[in-house]
Order: sequence, then structure tokens, then C-alpha cells
Amino acid sequence: MNIKEIKEMINLMNENNLAELEIEKEGMRIKLKKSGSGSETLGAPFIVEKQQIGEPATSPLQTAAQESSAKSIEIKAPMVGTFYRAPSPESPPHVEVGHTVEVGQVICIIEAMKLMNEIKSEIKGTIIEILADNAEPVEFGQPMFLIEPL
Repeated sequence: MNIKEIKEMINLMNENNLAELEIEKEGMRIKLKKSGSGSETLGAPFIVEKQQIGEPATSPLQTAAQESSAKSIEIKAPMVGTFYRAPSPESPPHVEVGHTVEVGQVICIIEAMKLMNEIKSEIKGTIIEILADNAEPVEFGQPMFLIEPL
């Protein structure tokens, strides 16, 4: 795909009021998504994912499933943002080393574009190590926790 084709996709999104568009062409998959939330006006589209077809796409859940045979599993950041262990500075952390977490339990918060995103555990297990520092930036795919599955 070239820049002209991507611009055409953006125009298609704008003309049809689409918030998200995913296209697969010539062995390449591209996903465009507009930024913004709630009552705000949607901003310009940006590329969320671009991958070669046949290249395995890995989500935190897929990573957990692939590594389930290992002693510990990494929970990775699903987005870029600021990592917070607690809902507020005065509150206790969501989890500590040694805590057992359930599927769907909030384990941290990642602030991205002024939105607080609760990150929930996709596996049941015991926290072995917390790899990210509180109030520090995390990158997409950066390991945040090591969990021993139960």
C-alpha cells in the first residue's frame, strides 16, 4: 500500500463518518482508527495496526495462552500511556506482589490522552513481580506484571 491509497481510505472514513476501518490488500493488513472519545469530536485517523499477512498478531491474551506452559506469564501494556498502580495517589495499589488475581480483576490503570483505562487481568494467578514503575510511561507491548498461573 502506498500513501495515496491510505489517504483515499482516510477520505472514505471521513465521507462515511466511520470511526474505524480495517483493510487487507496485497498481503498487508492496515487498521485506521479515529482518535477521540465520548462527546468530543473525532480527530484525524491514525494507523493502529499494520502487519504483513501471515505474521502472527499477538494480543496480551494470545501471549498468555502461548506462554501458559511456562512458569510465569507476562501481562503487557495494551497501549501507550502512563502506568498507575492505584486509582488515586491516596488509594492503595490495585495489586501487590503475592496477591492472587482473578480473571477480569483490575490490576492497574493506564492513562492515555487524559482517559483513565482500567487494565484487567485475563488470567487467574499470583503476582510474582511488578515490572513497571508507578506514574511512569509504558509502551505498547511493554511487560508490566509477571504472573504465575493457577
